[in-house]
Amino acid sequence: MKKLFAVTAAIALLCLGALAQAITIDTVPVGNPGNAGELSGSGAGGYGPDRVCGSVGYAYNIGKYEVTAGQYTDFLNKVARTDTYGLYNTKMDTAVHEFGCNIKRSGSPGSYTYSVAADWANRPVNFVSYWDSCRFANWLHNGQPTGLQDLTTTEDGTYLINDYNSSDGRTIQRKGGWQWAVTSEDEWYKAAYYKGGSTSAGYWDYPTSSDSMPSNDLGNPTDPGNNATYYSNGYTIGSPYYRTEVGAHENSDSAYATFDQGGNVWEWNEAIVYQGTDYACRGVRGGSFPDPSGYDLQASDRHGYTIPTSEYQDLGFRVSEVVPEPSSFIALAGGLISLLGIRRRRV
Repeated sequence: MKKLFAVTAAIALLCLGALAQAITIDTVPVGNPGNAGELSGSGAGGYGPDRVCGSVGYAYNIGKYEVTAGQYTDFLNKVARTDTYGLYNTKMDTAVHEFGCNIKRSGSPGSYTYSVAADWANRPVNFVSYWDSCRFANWLHNGQPTGLQDLTTTEDGTYLINDYNSSDGRTIQRKGGWQWAVTSEDEWYKAAYYKGGSTSAGYWDYPTSSDSMPSNDLGNPTDPGNNATYYSNGYTIGSPYYRTEVGAHENSDSAYATFDQGGNVWEWNEAIVYQGTDYACRGVRGGSFPDPSGYDLQASDRHGYTIPTSEYQDLGFRVSEVVPEPSSFIALAGGLISLLGIRRRRV
């Protein structure tokens, strides 16, 4: 019995250790389901094809921040020892590209490892394609497993990608029963611009809870707010970082308390904005650090000339999470109690 107890206790510790090693995505709740949308695009005085955006019929959680280089590095170390689908771009390394996010790769196929310095870990990841973003969401959906890039880790989950890595993929859409996803355009838009509080509250023009264009000053805890990371007579911060740490503009959050939906990096969303016979461009929103105009940050600008395989210095992403059912919390708590409540029986 002593051996049985020791083995059981060891399993419990391993399970708790696995939980401790999982990355945390800070999320904020977005309520007021069934809110009215609003026109975005050239017809609203902005850019791109017109669409009514921002109406979401369900409550959801959204990443408080953009996915960071530190979180993406953990993802790579879990599933990219053999990087079958190119989740790593060598331009992420600042030794290769000035605007990289400083994720470095060592080793050879089958034994790759990845690292990022502490002063870069909380800045947004960049040089990621739309498919990279979907594979990251699948990995979260599947419980952050370790292993090859296959149907149990990156190729199925919220999206059935299953080896696809090209410029169309319009049939690859979010499945029912999803847990984590790349934001839809409406989820992204609502979290960025909606004023909240009711289903008819209206929208801000900028994702800093303001109708005035943000400055590109970094700001500080006593600053009244309305700042973002973009280019205006110079970078918000220059070399070597260029991107601010997520949440650095402390008083410039949206009404739902998200940060950096304006500036830092453009963020992929699920919308197909333009399509041709052999391509389907996915949407990007929010502007980025090298853009010389704060207008890219505004609600009326819809951008979508970017094919899903694109990996640029100014491309990153944010994720959405389904609101967990209360029963899932109960089940998780029960499982942990069972693990921690193991007692040796008398013999």
